[in-house]
Amino acid sequence: MTGEKIMNRWFVVLGAILIQLCLGAIYAWSVFTPALKTAGWSKIETQVVFAVALATLSLIMVWSGRRLADWGPRKLTVISGTVLGTGYALAGLFAGTHFWPLLIFIGIIGGAGIGIGYVVPIAVGMRWFPDKKGLITGLAVAGFGFGAMGWVKLAGSWGHFISAFGISATFIVYGIAFAALVIIGSIWMVFPPEDWLPKGYEPLKPANGNESTGENVFSYREMLATRQFYLIFLTFVFSAGAGLMSIGLMKLYPMEALEGAGYTAAEASAIAGTAMAVFFSLANGLGRIAWGMMSDLMGRKASIIIMAATQGICVMAFPSMAQHEIVLYVGATFIGFNFGGNFALFPTMTADTFGAKNVGQNYPFIFLSYGVGGIFGPILGGILGDMNNFPMAFTICGILCIVGAVLIWQVNPPTHVPAIDPVKKL
Repeated sequence: MTGEKIMNRWFVVLGAILIQLCLGAIYAWSVFTPALKTAGWSKIETQVVFAVALATLSLIMVWSGRRLADWGPRKLTVISGTVLGTGYALAGLFAGTHFWPLLIFIGIIGGAGIGIGYVVPIAVGMRWFPDKKGLITGLAVAGFGFGAMGWVKLAGSWGHFISAFGISATFIVYGIAFAALVIIGSIWMVFPPEDWLPKGYEPLKPANGNESTGENVFSYREMLATRQFYLIFLTFVFSAGAGLMSIGLMKLYPMEALEGAGYTAAEASAIAGTAMAVFFSLANGLGRIAWGMMSDLMGRKASIIIMAATQGICVMAFPSMAQHEIVLYVGATFIGFNFGGNFALFPTMTADTFGAKNVGQNYPFIFLSYGVGGIFGPILGGILGDMNNFPMAFTICGILCIVGAVLIWQVNPPTHVPAIDPVKKL
């Protein structure tokens, strides 16, 4: 490696944030739901598009992770931006406010675009920052949380895109922006040289494992055979499901609760929009960074236990909190902060448990739990909402978060050494 010019690794963070700002657009879906309800959609229909997008991105991530080594991170990122942008542009050109076309263009094509690119910044970031896995993963996925705030506000109270131009034109503009920004971010999506390590970094050298990284590295097949995988998977299902249900209802439910507490419809809409677009979204982005940093200090397991347990309490209390403006902002902040922590903690938990070398192939299987949570959480909220019982949905999800904290407490490092070469082509 003598004389070889190495890229400044912090450019990877810049590229990751640009990419994730766009991939996080799915969280802005709630800004479109009031207009779609006015156009005749039911509450469950508004949640189905969101749920299908989450399920699609999770399934496609498994395929994308397997292509990462062969195709390279930059190529996958360019494909991601192109597919995501095309889905939104087609929705604007041909879907209008019709359910089935939006389900296909936003839920399936848009979700696939997100899934193709999501794992790339995480895998690339961990290779460049083995000394700061929690922090760098938090930074890499922070844009996914912060992105919702910008896209919600552009469509709503800042840019007034929906009221001024309509839903269709907003989808077209967003599609063009997504494709452009993701492709720009792809410039820095490259792996470091094979044996490169940051200056001054000395990896641990255990008796077993990868000699260059100090890790016990599992292939995805070996990971799937462990008890630890299923405990981590279920915890992510419960934690993600609670957060995703909250995202899907962060505009609809507080509007109902606030109107029931005496606020006018206009006041309730403005307050609920601020709770989602500002407090939840900012906390969602900051939580990814903060939980990542904290996990570098106190460990992934302890961090996930604290995050899941406190999330359970906050979600169960949210129906009462949503009736008052200031308390609603506090509740949205806590739920967003803890929800964001999932995306810093579970990739690093995967890397610590099964090896960072294969995190690009392994984490998508863990992330399938996000798709499962994305189906049951929002759809549970929609079904109970149509039954006029939103509080029950929050109670169920809160209890499951606490169950997740108990499950993750039982996770210990796998004790067996992989029997096959973990870095061979899968």
